[in-house]
Amino acid sequence: QLQLVESGGGLVQPGGSLRLSCAASGFTLDYYSIGWFRQAPGKEREGVSCIRRSDASTYYADSVKGRFTISRDNAKNTVYLQMNNLKPEDTAVYFCAARRLWVVAGRLCLIAEYDYWGQGTQVTVSS
Repeated sequence: QLQLVESGGGLVQPGGSLRLSCAASGFTLDYYSIGWFRQAPGKEREGVSCIRRSDASTYYADSVKGRFTISRDNAKNTVYLQMNNLKPEDTAVYFCAARRLWVVAGRLCLIAEYDYWGQGTQVTVSS
């Protein structure tokens, strides 16, 4: 059974860092595009950062460029989201998702393109 499990969330002060992990079971992540999405209270879910299968092209939302880095460790079947210089507006539930079919770059981080979702991990940035 295909499953994604996020971990690494928590409470951090502004300016701090967290590394989120998305571990896959039941399938090989290397053959999938993987995205990190987030949903803050009262807001719609949005794409944060995504990495495409085959060529590892990446996408970052403007709000996280220069602060977040997505990476994958195929040996561990895990994708990471390194988050630095966190801000209160980064507070949200973070989800990872997977897509098997190839996707054009312009649609890489659209929610509708992803088929499999994890349960999410809470990130709270507060002093």
